[in-house]
Amino acid sequence: MRYENILVLGGGGFVGRHLVAALAAQGARVTVPSRRRERAKHLLLLPTVDVVECDVNRRDALSALVAGRDAVVNLVGVLHGPNFARAHVELPQAVLAACRAHGVRRVLHMSALGASIGAPSEYLRSKGAGEQAVLAANDLDATVFRPSVIFGPADAFLNLFAMLARLMPVLLLACPQARFQPVYVRDVARVMLAALGESKSFGRAYDLCGPKVYTLRELVETVCRLTGRRRLVLGLPGPLSTLQALLLELAPGEPLMTRDNLRSMQVPSVCNCSLPFGVVPQALEALAPAWLSPSGARQRYPVFRWRARR
Repeated sequence: MRYENILVLGGGGFVGRHLVAALAAQGARVTVPSRRRERAKHLLLLPTVDVVECDVNRRDALSALVAGRDAVVNLVGVLHGPNFARAHVELPQAVLAACRAHGVRRVLHMSALGASIGAPSEYLRSKGAGEQAVLAANDLDATVFRPSVIFGPADAFLNLFAMLARLMPVLLLACPQARFQPVYVRDVARVMLAALGESKSFGRAYDLCGPKVYTLRELVETVCRLTGRRRLVLGLPGPLSTLQALLLELAPGEPLMTRDNLRSMQVPSVCNCSLPFGVVPQALEALAPAWLSPSGARQRYPVFRWRARR
């Protein structure tokens, strides 16, 4: 079946903008809801994309959005509490209910590597409960994706460490031996696009990882090297890691880290499988220099376009 009318929840976010652009390039009509239309304005230039201002946590609004669609993609996720349950459990359940009510069978759902109802962090437990509900929906054609940390231009991971390396001569790392297998954002979008029309993906969950495993310390040292900044990177022992996370959690504004994040990092975010559907994972160290350490006009131009959302 060809899916031509698609609702993408979280379509204005980091992964969403790539997936929405890929869907639009194939001629699909895509609707992206956003609490503030301004936040997704970078999608307005795509001719088949409609950005709608609404709150998808309202059941009536979500039901109206789902009506008449061929497929629904849920990319909504939060890294910090207290709304884990609402974003990762209640919303997926509401999506499933709305799809059943309107006869929409195809559902794609973004979870996380390590998600499990028995995981040590509330983030991973809530992600696990959400994906469990989706996979249990045997009356629907659902597919779940479990990525490791996702990197790319304007990500909130590599760019965070690049900013910290610019500001600080010494970087103190909580849980420095945490293991990740970063996957490129466009590879994630390509896998999801391929899965959309693939019936073999119904009822399945796919782990999504890049080609190389890093410890957190190795990732930060890689960022320092790519940005040309020589910094002392010190790993903190367990009690000091917890203290750092607590202090950052209590700081005003959006926290850089919380104790729940720290508990999530205790679960290795790695997998021993290749990307599905023939997608070849691209290496972090081959791509990241283009936005972490642009040195020439040809390299800077794509970065400027990205920041301008063009």
